[in-house]
Amino acid sequence: QAIQAINGHTSMSAEEFTNMVFQKIDVNNDGELTLEEFISGVESDEDLMELITKSFDLSNVLKVIQNG
Repeated sequence: QAIQAINGHTSMSAEEFTNMVFQKIDVNNDGELTLEEFISGVESDEDLMELITKSFDLSNVLKVIQNG
């Protein structure tokens, strides 16, 4: 949540974001994501890859830390 807030990506809650990720890439619908499922799912979904890249971009976090 903190990273999303610093980056200005607060259009969905952390819970909504998690649910969206699971809907898109939990291919066997067991409610769990293996590392392999996660990597494969993100690599095969261009929109999800972009969203995750933007949501977890730490460059703004580093700027906040550097600027106090």
